[in-house]
Amino acid sequence: MPDASTAQQLHDPQVAQESRVFSPAAVVASCVGFVLIGVLQALYGPAIPAFREEFGLSPSAAGLGLSAHFVGGVAGVLLFDRLYGRIGNRAILGASYLLMALGAAGFALAPNWPVGLAAALLAGLGFGGIDYGLNQLFAVGFGDRSTAMLNILNAHFGIGAILGPALIATVGAEHYPAVFLAFAAANLPLLLCLRGVRDRAPMAVSDTSDASGAQSGGSSARGRSLTSVLAVFVILYVLHVGIEAGVGGWEPTHLETVGYGAGAAATATSVYWLMMTVGRFLVAPIALRYSARTIIAVSCAGMTVCLLLASVPWLAPYAYAGVGLFIAPIFPTGLPWLNAAAPRARRAGALVIAASMVGGVAAGPALGKAIEWSGVRAVPLLLCAVSALCLLATLWLIRATRSDSDQPSAPAR
Repeated sequence: MPDASTAQQLHDPQVAQESRVFSPAAVVASCVGFVLIGVLQALYGPAIPAFREEFGLSPSAAGLGLSAHFVGGVAGVLLFDRLYGRIGNRAILGASYLLMALGAAGFALAPNWPVGLAAALLAGLGFGGIDYGLNQLFAVGFGDRSTAMLNILNAHFGIGAILGPALIATVGAEHYPAVFLAFAAANLPLLLCLRGVRDRAPMAVSDTSDASGAQSGGSSARGRSLTSVLAVFVILYVLHVGIEAGVGGWEPTHLETVGYGAGAAATATSVYWLMMTVGRFLVAPIALRYSARTIIAVSCAGMTVCLLLASVPWLAPYAYAGVGLFIAPIFPTGLPWLNAAAPRARRAGALVIAASMVGGVAAGPALGKAIEWSGVRAVPLLLCAVSALCLLATLWLIRATRSDSDQPSAPAR
């Protein structure tokens, strides 16, 4: 049965219409923008052999390229959050696309590795601005359809993450400068589509009516401190992105350890990333009928069960695919819920998006240390324990953000 608050919202399109900030062309351009940031993040890893050969780098030094990108991403989120609402949305997004283009071009043409790292940091600044800016605007810009549209937007990130390694594989890692230059050029036409974006920041959906706040998972938090609610949202985002990066990084090693060949393990990992993309497209229509809190609770429960099943060797490849499917909606679906739970905490979205990037950076060393103690075969069980914490955090948030007026009613027609 669909959630009652969603049913009410489906029959009240006024809020959605008033808060819409994108023309159809701008929506398409935004999805293309997310394909591009997915491509950018995924280009560094496959190009590492070429970095090492060109600049004479150790593996750890070559890995600093992606680290610089993520550091720039966190800085970009925090920087552009400071500007959000103070300058126009078009200026924020336009500057972000230009920074990504300049950074990618600088990385392609860098004469030495320090310059390359500086360029990766610059590209990361633009990456963070696009990631934050479009997620924030989609979270408040489509009324009762915001959750669905956020899932569609973030699904395009997954498309880009699949395309990036494919591009490097097609042209060869030694030709990575040409790929980065092509990426830089692809950003520029999107500047022409910014005219379709409303220039001033709209009010959060949850600020406009209690009903619209309920649609995203309940009205603003009552009976709990706002600080506690925000802290648990940050924990949820850090942990689930840690799981996402942990599966992507350690699934091949775990599968090879339990008896699968290198090719089969690599293919299974590709399927995991593909299922993340498919899952976001699949949840878009579901988000029109069920609240964000329901979707995230089911996602965390399903993710936990799949990780437990991944400890069974013959089930592991299929279970990891299930993890990709269930984890897919959590990041985009949580943002409208956060806006509803903390409508007056303007920086809440920036905080959790930045936290998600930190989670991706911290996952590798933290999980690696745990594996040193327990062995590679324990990877799914370690991640299952983290997933259980995500489920507990979600259940706590459901209780903390539930309004006293939440009552069941008839389903949507």
